[in-house]
Amino acid sequence: MIIFHEREIREVVQINNRAIAVVEEGFTSLATQKVAMPPIMRVDVPENNGEVDVKTAYIPGWDQFAIKVSSGFFNNYQKGLPSLSGMMLLMNTETGIPEAVLLDNGYLTDVRTAAAGAIAAKYLARENPDTVGVIGAGAQARYQMIALKQVRNFKRIMVYGPTQSRVEQYAKEMEEMLGVKVKIARSPEEVVKESEVVVTTTPSRSPVIKAEWLHPGLHITAMGSDAEHKQELEASVFSQADLLVCDVKSQCFRLGELHHGLEQDTISRESEIVELAEITSGMKSGRTDERQITVCDLTGTGVQDTAIAVFAYDQLSARGLGMRFD
Repeated sequence: MIIFHEREIREVVQINNRAIAVVEEGFTSLATQKVAMPPIMRVDVPENNGEVDVKTAYIPGWDQFAIKVSSGFFNNYQKGLPSLSGMMLLMNTETGIPEAVLLDNGYLTDVRTAAAGAIAAKYLARENPDTVGVIGAGAQARYQMIALKQVRNFKRIMVYGPTQSRVEQYAKEMEEMLGVKVKIARSPEEVVKESEVVVTTTPSRSPVIKAEWLHPGLHITAMGSDAEHKQELEASVFSQADLLVCDVKSQCFRLGELHHGLEQDTISRESEIVELAEITSGMKSGRTDERQITVCDLTGTGVQDTAIAVFAYDQLSARGLGMRFD
């Protein structure tokens, strides 16, 4: 058994093209192999605005798979603590024996979630956006823009968040980190109307994006809705989209943005909705027209967790890091 500390993991695993490629390979396996990926198990802790999810997936032919425990407690910022935490356990696929614990404190989840957003933009966003937008100013809002910069060379970020001090800090950090101009928006509407790519990164329980704000050429990646009570997009957004994409339809129909579309009859289970794996594998096309409106609903999958955990394990082991126990 090897235990890897968050500090080591952060030093070795970065949001870069290698990490994005690994996660994309994981997505492709969903379309090309018989991946075993059970439904998400979730425990809600409503009195503390929290939740704990357990995700996993076995990819045939891989030597290991991950079981990931991830928590989101969204009042933590008031205590000066991160909203997200967790860890990953790597199991040997031949013996079933646990081989490693990745005490990443949610970092690998952040990396693989950001990578998924970049993959969505790679296939669904216009080639040369001038302005991209993000709603939310937390850790994932940062990681999403870092990852997006790997696949699209934008010049400006529009950001909106409800807490002014957090948004101002976000703008300062991202300007320094990415070398782009960051403008603080007065409303989500301003973000959507002035951006060609928009990423939503909130735990909102009511829509923050309205259908009437959409415009030709816009791409939206919604990654905050990963539970039945969460919603970032008005259900009528789906009626305006030319191309609807998600990570896994069965999962999104249960707890993603698509779940609300089903409830409000703006989509049906028979609607033309493409899974991201079908695009990354070349089975179906992404954006085919500059004026298309595209929407991607990301709820987070166990296959992403296995992909990033095995990648992290390989990189860490090659450097001789971690604490080993016989």
